[in-house]
Amino acid sequence: MMSKLISSPARPASRGPVSFDTAQANLVTVPPARGGVDWGRVFAFPNPVNEYSARITAALVVLLSVATLLTGSGWGLAVIAVGFWLRVLFGPRISPFGILSVKVLTPALGRKRLVPGPPKRFAQGIGAALSTTAAILFATGVAPAAWVLLGLLIVAASLEALAGFCLGCAIFGLLQRRGLIPADVCEACNNVSFRRR
Repeated sequence: MMSKLISSPARPASRGPVSFDTAQANLVTVPPARGGVDWGRVFAFPNPVNEYSARITAALVVLLSVATLLTGSGWGLAVIAVGFWLRVLFGPRISPFGILSVKVLTPALGRKRLVPGPPKRFAQGIGAALSTTAAILFATGVAPAAWVLLGLLIVAASLEALAGFCLGCAIFGLLQRRGLIPADVCEACNNVSFRRR
């Protein structure tokens, strides 16, 4: 009986999870919960991503970051951090900069170049970490360190916006080549490098 189970040619056609029913000694498909929340869709990030949308979003981040730096606004740091967290968690769907770049500015530009999504999400995560740390430093009275971090963020976002070089994507590729990010996270990302546009 056990050899029949091991050599079973295929899993059931349903997409639900599969469990082992010991009473009947066969595979049983567990249907997905009805009315439940599909958390995979809630926290989905597009893959692939239109690189021009990412570059426009980066340009918007640069503009807001420079304005924040010039005015010394702690609220600006908070807005930048929230924007990054919205993009890293939900993609461009509810981020104001994401919506503006994907739905308005990129279509007006009329250009499309698809690139893998996971490195872009990783880059948004780095931006979220930098901007959140900067906001916390500012709130705790260490403003000079906050402005240094914001300056690093401006440099990285400017590289993407103006030159098409995604520093976070390059770090992602390096970590993946070193085996710190599994290859199956993004098979197309094994050779993320600087490409001139």
